[in-house]
Amino acid sequence: MSDGQAPCVHVVKLCVGADSVEDLRQWQEGQIAARKAEGSRPLPHCGTRAFPKRRAEILAGGSLYWVIRGVILVRQHVLDIGDVVDDHGPRCGFFLDPELHLTVPMPRRAFQGWRYLPIGDAPADFADEAGGTGVLPEDMRRALIAAGVW
Repeated sequence: MSDGQAPCVHVVKLCVGADSVEDLRQWQEGQIAARKAEGSRPLPHCGTRAFPKRRAEILAGGSLYWVIRGVILVRQHVLDIGDVVDDHGPRCGFFLDPELHLTVPMPRRAFQGWRYLPIGDAPADFADEAGGTGVLPEDMRRALIAAGVW
């Protein structure tokens, strides 16, 4: 790039323990409340073992795309990457914008940890594809995927 800025790359990660976007939302609301109470940054975060080598590319506008029950359904902008201590001890933390952006559903096989997701391989935001509404119940979205319509 001519301006010296790193190109952007996204991250994809399994949302272990969540059965829906609403589960993710509730878990992160609890995280934010706990972090406020302890005087930490009130941002949701995702702890992981591996620290990304392409940190600058992620922070150049990347998002974390969540795989929920085998399908990418939602993303969040990555605001920062740093050290975090969670139930598993000291780890790398992806600090996320609390706003959840529904995506066009994209099936994804299970994997461990997280993976880089090139911009061209990321699903579009659902609101962009749905004429700006982005409103479709998650169970209906899943049924459309299962039927092969989506």
